[in-house]
Amino acid sequence: MTEQWIEETLYDNWGQRFRVTKELARTKSPFQDIVVFESESHGRVLLLDGVVQITERDEFVYQEMLTHVPLFTHGAARNVLIIGAGDGGVLRRVLEHPGVEKAVMVEIDGAVIELSKQHLPGIAGDAWTNPRAEVIVGDGIDYVAKAADASFDVIIVDSTDPIGVGEVLFTDSFYQHCARILTAEGLIVNQCGVPFMQADELHETSERRAKFFPHVSAYVAAVPTYVGGFMTLGIASKGKSPVGQDVNTVRTLAQDAGILGNTQYWTPEIHVGSFNLPPYIAKHLPKADA
Repeated sequence: MTEQWIEETLYDNWGQRFRVTKELARTKSPFQDIVVFESESHGRVLLLDGVVQITERDEFVYQEMLTHVPLFTHGAARNVLIIGAGDGGVLRRVLEHPGVEKAVMVEIDGAVIELSKQHLPGIAGDAWTNPRAEVIVGDGIDYVAKAADASFDVIIVDSTDPIGVGEVLFTDSFYQHCARILTAEGLIVNQCGVPFMQADELHETSERRAKFFPHVSAYVAAVPTYVGGFMTLGIASKGKSPVGQDVNTVRTLAQDAGILGNTQYWTPEIHVGSFNLPPYIAKHLPKADA
């Protein structure tokens, strides 16, 4: 029998490929091409427009760092807005925080949600039916533009790269509205790519956020399927700087939330240490919080 391989198409001169055990879904939504397949090495894999979004085997790295870092950095978030994250993994981790009263998730492509429910049920778990969750199939840009002032404590943007459907989530207008709808101590996090290959993404996004937030920085996570080394997660805060947090404070918050010892990548030490950036990454940030 002929082997089937799927090759990622993020870069035209470098990439990775997966040997496919079984293709589970292949469809074209109004927004993007979606493929879900079973791999030998990484379990089930979700691709959007030929780019790996999540795999069952290493999703915990990205999801834990995208969620627990901003929520414990804030320390008292009650209302959280999630833009994108159609696989439900971020929603699941947000709802692990008992202090969160409401998690609103806005995903533009309902097909991603439905295929994830069908083929990647372990990633979201029971988050879809949690009474504290509100899942909206709609335009995150429009939602942010219409949301009330100071209505969220934390915004988590889990988008594709700033091309195609994800491009509008990296504009001045978007960040300006995000700053408006965040509370005084509010903060926003979004993925900024792998700087070894996508340094411009981190640099340009940081410059845009700096127009509307006094503190702009980034932290890193080593996600095996995001090839090229560290993935950067950009963070911008209206209140205190996220850099230089106290590990004991973070540990206490995690203990109180019942999350300490129940993660596979995130720890209080990883949390604090992830802001210590290699110079090749730090040079792309505004100097004050680099």
